[in-house]
Amino acid sequence: MRYEKGRKDASRSRIMEVAADRFRGDGIAASGLATIMSDAGLTNGAFYPHFQSKAELVRESVAAAMELQAQQMAEALAAGGPEMAIEAYLSAEHRDNPGKGCASAALLPELARQPPETRDAYTDHLLALVRQLGEALPRAKDPEGVALAVFATVIGALQMARAVKGTELSDRILAAGKDAARTLVQPHMGM
Repeated sequence: MRYEKGRKDASRSRIMEVAADRFRGDGIAASGLATIMSDAGLTNGAFYPHFQSKAELVRESVAAAMELQAQQMAEALAAGGPEMAIEAYLSAEHRDNPGKGCASAALLPELARQPPETRDAYTDHLLALVRQLGEALPRAKDPEGVALAVFATVIGALQMARAVKGTELSDRILAAGKDAARTLVQPHMGM
């Protein structure tokens, strides 16, 4: 049976989108291929024409999620600079929707256990985000260093806030993370 042109690409994109949401929402280990394929509206047998393994799917899905994060950060930086990006990242909406949020905050412990190819792809995308934020810090002597500190701060704050979600403490953690991240960027902002 022949399918219209572009159907395979659309199926692959759908699998990656569903997988990225599942991985970030439920974790890599807890996300089985059968569930991902079912959620994508496809059969299990349709997986292998697109990906050789779950590891390949993880690598490509995480990369796609981080590319989307880079687009969102670019929009936040354009709208209000680093402070707007911090505000959006440490929002209650981001905290409450890990399946649509930052792959780092959702998956760091699992990513550290992935094959080298996946960790290398993650590293490349993380460094792109760091450079992107660094470019918005024109007065920093070491913009990447400041950006790394900001990412470490906001990712850690988001992870903690998610761990105690539904409590007053969660909101306090988000607020404290915003204050700490702003303190890191403010001396390095443009005039």
